[in-house]
Parts: sequence; C-alpha cells; structure tokens
Amino acid sequence: MSAALLEQLFDSLNDTLFMVGTASLVALILGTLLGVVLFATTERGLWRQPAVNRVLGALVNATRSTPFIILMVAIIPFTRLIAGTSIGTGAAIVPLAVAAVPFFARLVESALREVDRGLIEAAQAMGASPRQILGKVLLPEALPALLRGLTLTIISLIGYSAMAGAVGGGGLGDLGIRYGYQRFNPTVMVAVVAVLIVLVQLVQSLGDFAARRLQKK
Repeated sequence: MSAALLEQLFDSLNDTLFMVGTASLVALILGTLLGVVLFATTERGLWRQPAVNRVLGALVNATRSTPFIILMVAIIPFTRLIAGTSIGTGAAIVPLAVAAVPFFARLVESALREVDRGLIEAAQAMGASPRQILGKVLLPEALPALLRGLTLTIISLIGYSAMAGAVGGGGLGDLGIRYGYQRFNPTVMVAVVAVLIVLVQLVQSLGDFAARRLQKK
C-alpha cells in the first residue's frame, strides 16, 4: 500500500472514531434518559404512565425495526436540518445517533429490569422517593449491565459507520468502497476490514474489562 493510501486510511480511521464517538455520546445521554422513562412508566414502574410507555415503546420498536441503510436515506431532510448537509462525516453522525438512541434505550430498560425487585421495595419501605430509588439503587446496581450495553452499542455503531460509507458518509466504509470495491484494490479492502476488526476487538475487550471491575465492587 502506498504512503498516500496509508495516510487516507489513517484519516478515515479518525473520521470513523469521530463519528462513532459522537454518536455514542448522544446515545449514552439520550438513550439512558429514554430507557429510564421506558422502565419507569410501565404498569409496575416508579411513575406509572402506561399510555406514554406504549407510545414510546412503539416509536422505539419502529426505529429499531428499520434497516440502517433505509433509515439513513429516510431521514435525509432531518439530517440536512441538523447538519446542514446529508453528505460527509458530520452528516453521518445524525442517522448514527438516531439509530443508536433507541437501541441503547432498550438495553438500559433491560438492565434496569434485571435489578432485584426486593432492593426497590426495601428502598420504598424506607421512604425513598422515585428519584432517590433511581439514582441510588437502580442505576448503581445496573451499572455493569449498562456498560455491557454501551459496549454493544458502540460495536454496532462501528458496523453502521462502515455502512454509512456506501452513501457518502465518510470514514473507513467510504474508503473501502471507493478504493476496495469501485477501483478493485483488494489491499485497501483487506486493510479496512483488518482495522475494523481490531477496533471492535479493542472496544469489546475494554468494555468487558470495565464491566468485570464494576461487577466485583
């Protein structure tokens, strides 16, 4: 591989890290909030609002059911509204975040459901408010599961970011398609795939390590 292509590979890796990092941060913030609301508004939740829960659940399911490549095209007007363009690394963050938020929200909801119901009832018996139960019981107890969910979300986003390259999203996927597929350069394709594999392995290993450390505490 030439020095110019190596430089492009490095730049594309930076673009992918920027896209995935930003979308992951948005998913962490909004996905956690949405997941907490989904958990808390159920029939047995801290703030029982079944109607709200059904509407939010339907929206989350609809977003998660839509293949990413279709979602990316379908929300182009929204992407233009937010990013000012529908092409490039910055624009790709919008559909990545839209796909990641409901995905992570369901993982947050699932992690909160795994917390021992007895702990919640004990906190309620001691007079704790729903907000105190959430902040001092539910989220701390669910932290290892939340971290594993975030790891899964980041890995999914790495795959989505490569897919975004098919429609001008930038990053490693864009490089692989332009040089590996359209210009029939197998060396670039292999290099892109190798970098993506290493990236996923690193994220998974770091996530597993952090979750294990939290589990032991």
